[in-house]
Amino acid sequence: MSEELSGRHVVVTGGTGALGWAVVRRLVERGATCYLPVIGDDTAPVLDGAEAERVRLAPGIDLTDEEAVTAFYRELPGLWASLHIAGGFAMAPIVETSRADLESQHRTNAVTAFLCCREAVARMRLNPAAGEGRGRIVNVAARPALEPRTGAGMAAYTMAKAAVAALTQALAEEVRGDGIWVNAVVPSVMDTLANRRAMPGVDHASWPSVADVAATAVFLASPANAVTRGGLVPVYGKA
Repeated sequence: MSEELSGRHVVVTGGTGALGWAVVRRLVERGATCYLPVIGDDTAPVLDGAEAERVRLAPGIDLTDEEAVTAFYRELPGLWASLHIAGGFAMAPIVETSRADLESQHRTNAVTAFLCCREAVARMRLNPAAGEGRGRIVNVAARPALEPRTGAGMAAYTMAKAAVAALTQALAEEVRGDGIWVNAVVPSVMDTLANRRAMPGVDHASWPSVADVAATAVFLASPANAVTRGGLVPVYGKA
């Protein structure tokens, strides 16, 4: 087991979901202490032994609330990486998509990523300069953000994830002098139980596994990622 993240503090938003929990498990295996902001009664699956001490839930945090996000990051004991997996999905023809639907997708995807990126940068700038840099930020975009034609029937979601992709590249350039690398993973449909139930008639074997997407995200968040910044990294599997 690698301990490359031993002693490092890492935020994972959406950490109790399918992809988020896969990311948390991989980070903990590598020695990180993970902080998971949750808005409701979300609970993390049980970890055994000493690992349980390195997963800390922070309840009652609405990631669209600027003051709540700022307070959460400022109370951290330190910050090496921040992975922003929280988001939302909605699929509907444009004539059935209201302004409220559009704004909801923007808030849950783009606004949450923006606020968490901003506060992560502020905390990481407090880290001493080192050869490996001051920290890592990883966002989650989606294939329609890079290939908008695949977003037919989900225009609001496509727009929101395109904003996350643009934020990633703009911020990566802004903070490169700080030694903070900013990247995003860009999944296609992932192989989850919920997606299998929603799309029973497709080739599930072509979808990327949650574990493989998590592995890519954790690499981008690790000190081993010495040079990749501003990347929108496709994790499509065979899809």
